[in-house]
Amino acid sequence: MWWSRASRFLMEKQTLPASSCSLVLLEETKKSPLLLTNGGGYPPAAANCGLAAGSGGAGPDKKGGVAAGAGPGYQERETWTRQMDFIMSCVGFAVGLGNVWRFPYLCYKNGGGVFLIPYLLIVFVGGIPIFFLEIALGQFMKAGSINVWNIAPLFKGLGYASMVIVFFCNTYYIMVLAWGFYYLIKSFSSTLPWSTCDNDWNTASCIEIFHHQDCKNASLANTTVGGSNMTCAELADGRSPIIEFWENKVLNISSGLDEPGNLNWELMLCLMAVWVLVYFCVWKGVKSTGKIVYFTATFPYVVLIILLVRGVTLPGAYDGIMYYVKPDWSKLGEAQVWIDAGTQIFFSYAIGLGALTALGSYNRFNNDCYKDAFVLALINSGTSFFAGFVVFSILGFMAAEQGVDISQVAESGTVRTQKLTFLTIHIFLLLSFSLYLQFVGVEGFITGILDLFPGKYYHRYKREIAVAICCLLCFIIDLSMVTQGGMYVFQLFDYYSASGMTLLWQAFWECIVVAWVYGADRFMDDVARMIGYRPFPWMKWCWSFITPCVCMGIFLFHLVNYKPLTYNNDYVYPWWGEVIGWCLALSSMLCIPVSLLYKLFRAKGTFKERWTHLTTPVWGAHHLEYMAPDIKSLSSMSPGTDDNKVIIFESVM
Repeated sequence: MWWSRASRFLMEKQTLPASSCSLVLLEETKKSPLLLTNGGGYPPAAANCGLAAGSGGAGPDKKGGVAAGAGPGYQERETWTRQMDFIMSCVGFAVGLGNVWRFPYLCYKNGGGVFLIPYLLIVFVGGIPIFFLEIALGQFMKAGSINVWNIAPLFKGLGYASMVIVFFCNTYYIMVLAWGFYYLIKSFSSTLPWSTCDNDWNTASCIEIFHHQDCKNASLANTTVGGSNMTCAELADGRSPIIEFWENKVLNISSGLDEPGNLNWELMLCLMAVWVLVYFCVWKGVKSTGKIVYFTATFPYVVLIILLVRGVTLPGAYDGIMYYVKPDWSKLGEAQVWIDAGTQIFFSYAIGLGALTALGSYNRFNNDCYKDAFVLALINSGTSFFAGFVVFSILGFMAAEQGVDISQVAESGTVRTQKLTFLTIHIFLLLSFSLYLQFVGVEGFITGILDLFPGKYYHRYKREIAVAICCLLCFIIDLSMVTQGGMYVFQLFDYYSASGMTLLWQAFWECIVVAWVYGADRFMDDVARMIGYRPFPWMKWCWSFITPCVCMGIFLFHLVNYKPLTYNNDYVYPWWGEVIGWCLALSSMLCIPVSLLYKLFRAKGTFKERWTHLTTPVWGAHHLEYMAPDIKSLSSMSPGTDDNKVIIFESVM
């Protein structure tokens, strides 16, 4: 492998640059092939040459920060203080509302326990392989979502695509936090504003309590209930104060996307407060966010356990749980069941966003990321299954309270309504699940941006300024979501910008590039160099064949069965709203082919020469330490050859 790289380099570049710094580095390399005897990463004489991954100054100081030397310096990449920080950060990011709300509903919808069969199968052929791939790439390349694709520079558009997706996610997902914070503030009122129909935003159809059994044996046409002077038909069409608080007070929703209306100043202040919180939790990097995660990632589990203990003691809980796990074997042959299982895994595992790559890049080079991937997958999927018992025990209780079948409570539209009930009762669960996801999303975006600026652009407050600009830009865009038409804008972002299609497209190309451009066997060797052993060949087979087929199959199914976006199944978005939505989706998806064509057309030579040049990895200087054994083995070549020097020079280019 090393010989072929050296030969290729000699064919492409007959002479080395005549830079004095280059010559110093090469001569020092010849004298000391291991390069790292002084622990600093570079030969002493080359300390001021500025060849460290394109930096303009000295080598890294093992104590962190910037090493002394001429020029602005090279800033060493941070690492997690403890490996548990990485595990908890991945848990805090990947485990979220998709596990708590979406999985139980899909499990109910698709045959109960039968849904676990396609779910677990796709976990092993799609979820874990790509989850491991993204973490291992970040750890090996020591870079964020853009520079990590220096492993195959022609496909660097993958990095830009993931940055676009995670930027959109950061922009719209924080609205969930803003709504939750708003509910939290309102919950300190002596009388909960969503508990009565006596508020100025309530309508005549608002009803506080309605038991279906009161009308079960009565004529809906002429029966009044509880002296309310409302017929059963009117009560059946009534709206709870929870829904009216949400739609009439919080959203104050307009009639359509073309009517933005006024700003909700209370909601805007909540949004501003949340962005300020995110800024001060992210601005110092993983050293600070790694501490916060111990609360944000563990507290939801404490709440879930408390809710489960309470839920199973409620009347009707057993019926709800049995409804959740009882298998309906007829569903197993339906294509939609398998599609839902695939999209849920890609959604809940947070694949394709680039944030997992950023988190992995802060690992020690020799961290066992292979083991971590399986541990994190177990935690993620286990949380989903566990949350189902919590949700359906409470849904069973709600069904018993209303005197209806669980299917009437657990329908898609009703589940979205019941989320508001859970939100008002367990607001901390929502905030703690969502808060760290937002932290890591911003962290992943900032990591990718800062990786584009090497050491020669070093500025003491570079990170703080970048985080501030990111938060401010997202806040400005979010202002469109705190208007009366803001919910329509939010749904556009949610449905298109980070939808199943964009994530599947991203995951498909990640597998293709690693397995067929860089080489699956080659990457397996790189992983073995990191963790000390080769992963099971199943990973290589998945990256090469199985996972790309699964991703593309689900992608095509989504495309063929595309349905225009609606709000509450009533409002249909105008054609120009659909155009905006597709622009959001294509803004990330087109990054890959556009970037590929742009690089190919700009390169010189025949197509084969362009392809060879643009698919040759660009190694960072940090790889020298871990390539040292291979370099040492080459130093036994005849004194007249310069192959060992060529490989060292190629590594720092």
